[in-house]
Parts: sequence; C-alpha cells; structure tokens
Amino acid sequence: MTTPDQTGAEALWDNLPRAIEWRDGDLFLMDQTRLPQDAPMQRQDTAQDVWDAIKQLKVRGAPAIGVAAAYGLCVALKPYRDGAPDDFREKIARQAEFLDSSRPTAVNLGWALRRMQARAARETAADAAALYDALVDEAEAIHAEDQALCRGMAEAGADLIRPGMGVLTHCNAGALATSGAGTATAPMYLAHARGVAFRVYADETRPLLQGARITSWELQRAGIDVTLITDNMAAHMMASGEIDLVITGTDRVAANGDVANKIGTLGVAILARHFGVPFYVACPSSTIDMDCPTGAEIPIEERAGEEVTSFGARRTAPEGIKTRNPAFDVTPNDMVAGLITERGIVRAPYAHNLAALFAREAAE
Repeated sequence: MTTPDQTGAEALWDNLPRAIEWRDGDLFLMDQTRLPQDAPMQRQDTAQDVWDAIKQLKVRGAPAIGVAAAYGLCVALKPYRDGAPDDFREKIARQAEFLDSSRPTAVNLGWALRRMQARAARETAADAAALYDALVDEAEAIHAEDQALCRGMAEAGADLIRPGMGVLTHCNAGALATSGAGTATAPMYLAHARGVAFRVYADETRPLLQGARITSWELQRAGIDVTLITDNMAAHMMASGEIDLVITGTDRVAANGDVANKIGTLGVAILARHFGVPFYVACPSSTIDMDCPTGAEIPIEERAGEEVTSFGARRTAPEGIKTRNPAFDVTPNDMVAGLITERGIVRAPYAHNLAALFAREAAE
C-alpha cells in the first residue's frame, strides 16, 4: 500500500529540476552557471563540449559529473559507430582519458569512465555499432542507479531531521549536483514530503555562490523553508542556537572517512564541533574511494584567480593582486558524525566500517 508520504515524495521527485537529459541519442546538460536566472539545456555535440561543461561548472557535483562523463563518452564515440571495431576500442581509451582530465577532485568522474571502459572490455561484439550500443546501455544504467542512490540516501537520512530543526548546508549537494534528489538535500526533500516542519540555512558558498545561486533556488522552488546566509554568518547562527544539524555533500571520501568537499566545509565542521552541532555528510558509495587511504592523498583542484577577484560580473579586487583559489578542502573523519549512504548511515570507526560496507556489497 502506498503511504501519503510516499505519494508526496513521488510527486516531489517528479518535479525536481534536471541537470542531465539523454534524449533520442543526444546529451543535454543544464548550464548551471546561468542560475538563478534562466538556465538552458544545451546539447553536447562533442567530447570537447562535455569537457568544457565539466571544467566550466555548467554541470557540477560529483554524482552529476559521473553521469555526464558516462554519456560524454558516448557522445565522443558516436561518430565512429560505423568504423572498425579495433579502432573504436582504441578511441574509447583515448576519449575516456581526455574526459577524465577535466577536473581532478570528484572521484565519480574517473569511476564512471572506468566502469564504461570495463563494460566495453567485457563485450565480444564484432562491430563498432554494437559496442556503442553497449556503452549507451551502461551510461543509462549509471544514470538510473544514481537516481536510486539519491532515494536511498533520502531514506537513510530523513529521520535525522526533526520538527523545528534548523539545518545548515554548504555549497550545492542538491538535485542539480546529481541526476536525482541530491545527496545532502535528499533527506530534506523526503522530510518535507513527510510533512516535517524544519528550516534550512544555505551558505552562499564563495567564490562561485553555488549555495546562493543553486541551493536556495532549488529548495525555495520545492516549497522548503530556506534562508540564505553568507559564509561568515555560520558561527553566529550556531552560537545563537538556530542551527541544530549540518548536512553537506562531498566530492570524495577517503578510505579512512576523511571528506573532501567545497572550500569552506572544513570551517563549518570546526564550528559545528565547537558548538556541539552534529555534522553529517551525504554520499553515494560511488563517491567513497577505497583506493585513497586518507584525505591527504585527495587531489585539490586550484581554480583561476579571476573567480576570487570578482563578484558576479563586477571586479572587487585591485588589478595584479595575488590570489589563491583552492576549490575544495578536507574535513578530518573525527569531525564527521556519520556518512549518509544509500546503505544507511556509516559511523566511526570509518576505516573498519567502510571496508565492511564494501565487503557486504561485494558479497551481494
């Protein structure tokens, strides 16, 4: 029997904005740099188009990048469907390597491309067209699985959100960072569908304002009570007792539970520890990198200084000023109350419990 909250959740899932669409053999990506104004869906005709979309943050968020890259490999190989199969297989490796070079920190990018290559390696098809069809099938499977993972995270984390709570989130780990209901926002969407009254505080997330431009737009559009704050207001909001819970997303989790997320997340975690606010991270298992021992081994992307010296289209710093622009920071595992995954909430000791999680998955 369908319960009222399931009905409400289904309606909500169906009305969430979509960052990625695969229509009749073509890939379309939302240009999220245009939000909160009109953000068009743009057809991606070449591998360079997809590379640029990932690099320029038209599509962003670890799970969404992974799905986009899987389809991007199909886009790259589509012109070669009528060629020799050996040549087609060689191009798979070359185009995957190219797409993987677009951004270094989000683990889902390489994960999805390796999975696509593994599917091609298993195929015994004698012609390139059949190989291409197999890759499309795998990309569609990755897409569908990502949507299911979002629902799993929603179920795992929704009970953390209780009536009257104030929940802080940083950057955008919402529907547009995935192909479903988001990671950090998935429990929020489900709690809202169940009728839980709570409020969300969204950090604006300098320098590119993903919280202001995207998270606040998404949550407001869904009817969730959301308040936008600047990044340097989080300490005051915690000190005044307005924040009871923090949920962020992540671009990579190391095997020991260290978490890489948008720059500023570490500061939020330090504040949360000081004020006794539980700090949770939502992530699908595809974002957990068991080959990366600790956060110290996670590559941190350094982006152009122009992102720091301007606010929107207006320059806000003197010409010639030196800048630093790391896009991510690493939060140590001892600051994380739990990892909200599609398989439930994983808690410390992380090295042991993450290894056990993947052992169970392998056994199933």
